[in-house]
Amino acid sequence: MAEVLLKNIKKIYTDNESRKKGRGKFRQQPKEGEEEKKVSLQITDEGVVAVQEFNLDIKDKEFIVLVGPSGCGKSTTLRMIAGLEEITSGELYIDGNLVNNVEPKDRDIAMVFQSYALYPHMTVYDNMAYSLKIKHVDKAEIDRKVREAAEILDITQYLDRKPKALSGGQRQRVAIGRAIVRNPKVLLMDEPLSNLDAKLRNQMRSEIIKLRKKINTTFVYVTHDQIEAMTLGDRIVVMKDGYIQQIGTPQEVFDHPANLFVSGFIGTPQMNYFDAELVIREGSYYVETKGISVKLAEDKQLRLKENDVKAQPVTLGVRPEHLTIAEEGINGQVEVSELMGSSLHLHMTVDGKDVICIVPTEGRKVNYDGKQLKLAFTGDVAHVFSREDQHNLEY
Repeated sequence: MAEVLLKNIKKIYTDNESRKKGRGKFRQQPKEGEEEKKVSLQITDEGVVAVQEFNLDIKDKEFIVLVGPSGCGKSTTLRMIAGLEEITSGELYIDGNLVNNVEPKDRDIAMVFQSYALYPHMTVYDNMAYSLKIKHVDKAEIDRKVREAAEILDITQYLDRKPKALSGGQRQRVAIGRAIVRNPKVLLMDEPLSNLDAKLRNQMRSEIIKLRKKINTTFVYVTHDQIEAMTLGDRIVVMKDGYIQQIGTPQEVFDHPANLFVSGFIGTPQMNYFDAELVIREGSYYVETKGISVKLAEDKQLRLKENDVKAQPVTLGVRPEHLTIAEEGINGQVEVSELMGSSLHLHMTVDGKDVICIVPTEGRKVNYDGKQLKLAFTGDVAHVFSREDQHNLEY
């Protein structure tokens, strides 16, 4: 289908654009007696910088997920690919062609919106067929494509209905069907599942995975939900404040977060953090915190040595599922115990900080509420981050 290449893409909203899009709040001054709120996006004399130095090479038929908190620039990036937002600077190529100034209708892309954007007065069939009709495609060809897409999405039985007679999940399938009948080079999806309840979201995620296997196109998917990112993407692009924080496969980003932000954003519950010291003894790296010392795993030793990392104060990160209850370790007190079926989530206090430990139940019922426990971890699951700039010292 198509490769998508973004080179040094930048988007700046001028004052006029900011006000139109509700971004005027970035220019507001605090009222008397109020503290000035921190501004996450960079503000320049030109305006608000929504996307900064964005470089990404999306391979043909790849499924890329842009993920990050609200306001990080992911939807703006998607809209620039679609041609719905003007690119301030940089170059955008689709299938090897520079498309910065190409109209959206001429880019051979299709987009699925969060709000479905279906025509309420049209049937499902007519909604799906509309884009082909205005291109004067042969009626028999339109019918074939609509019914083929409906079969893929399992909505054939709804073709004669109008959107108001459908559930949220069914409407979203229609919106996806309307996009894929065009056989686009690139399919863009802007938080398509955010309006659905949890059960429907899970179902639609699996439907999108199945869809991806049935149609040969390049997917660019935007979400703030890290579970969607981890389950759908071949690679995920983690964004914050208009900047790319990390690009990698879901497993790479989970196992080797590039910085403190990524480590906390990817993973549920989020990573635990401790003030610690990275020390070197007899040529090996150890991390020391709360009276315990843990030797880091060999692969971590090699990366730290390659980077010539010195002994220093660090932020130690350990995921909740990697903490275990032990006879010796970090002292903590259980404040709340949440039963999650096959495991318990123990919310603990360690030196005034919140820490979560996940303990498998293994069919046993144990009451940990109010108990003092000791927590341990091994050297292969410890992440050490710089106190100065929060980057992962291994990379």
